[in-house]
Amino acid sequence: MDSTPLTDVPAAPAPRAPRRRLDRTGPFEVGDKVQLADTKNRMHTITLREGGEFHSHRGVLAHDALIGQDDGIVVEDSRGTLYQALRPLYADYMLSMPRGAAIIYPKDSAQILMWGDIFPGARVLEAGVGSGGLTTALLRAVGPEGSVRSIERREDFAQVARENVETYFGAPHPAWDLEIGDFQDVALRLAAEGPVADRVVLDMLAPWECVDAAATALVSGGVFLAYVATVTQLSRTAEALRAHGEFVEPSAWESFVRPWHLEGLAVRPEHRMNAHTGFLITARRAAHGTRALTRFRRPAPGSQDAAELDHPDNEGFGGSEGVWSAEDLGERGVAPRKIKRALRDIRQGRDR
Repeated sequence: MDSTPLTDVPAAPAPRAPRRRLDRTGPFEVGDKVQLADTKNRMHTITLREGGEFHSHRGVLAHDALIGQDDGIVVEDSRGTLYQALRPLYADYMLSMPRGAAIIYPKDSAQILMWGDIFPGARVLEAGVGSGGLTTALLRAVGPEGSVRSIERREDFAQVARENVETYFGAPHPAWDLEIGDFQDVALRLAAEGPVADRVVLDMLAPWECVDAAATALVSGGVFLAYVATVTQLSRTAEALRAHGEFVEPSAWESFVRPWHLEGLAVRPEHRMNAHTGFLITARRAAHGTRALTRFRRPAPGSQDAAELDHPDNEGFGGSEGVWSAEDLGERGVAPRKIKRALRDIRQGRDR
């Protein structure tokens, strides 16, 4: 048996992805984004340029001190301030990206990729692009052999999403197609000759209105997944899936993330946590033309009572027919100046 100490074995070079701009490994190069963190974990993100400089009130750090160095190096500026230099992770990019519409946070994106079963090569139909955060996660998951077709009703949101996604990948992504329109219209047009999606992912005000179109576009056994903000949206979506008849019993949940403070003997939960951000609901599509098996359940008394379901105080629950607006859910509109500011920040950040 070889007795050579492990410390004497030279480390093998890390495997490299064929597309340099997407692998995010290896020494820093011109054009890379680098996240600088000081000893108090204050973050600064820069884009490396030949002859470039990062200025702060503490001193000046030359970009040339980073170019060609390994990811994770510690560097010193002109006044002795130390920085840990790392490429930003996807979660860092998502949380810091300029936005018009609200983003789906990393904890929910991770759940969507897992429970939506987004696999390499999957054909994903997405609606409600927002600022492009989830779209980026979907594109990373499906890989070069898959496809993500995104549908967005608002052209200004679509523009912000397009620029965020292209900034992240460094160029237009070959597996992505973005279209302006209503999900129902686009999905039915695409599915005119047969199912076109392995997965449908919806982030919108009224996903229950899209259940029929999603069922037409999904392959047999495909996954429907919706992200909603309120209990009433969750209820209406669940009842619409049941009423359609060709979806397996839906599952719904929310997730909480509680960070912990770690310092010597002071090991305790942080004072702040990522609590409610939204609900996720999924359902599998039964074979086309096959009615899904109805799961036997014993509802609580009154939960299916027609008079209670139709009472105005219970509007939104049990599959009611009312039409909702964003204002009904307490959502504030996105001002045009916010969109302009997001686009400005994206474009400036490419060279910052």
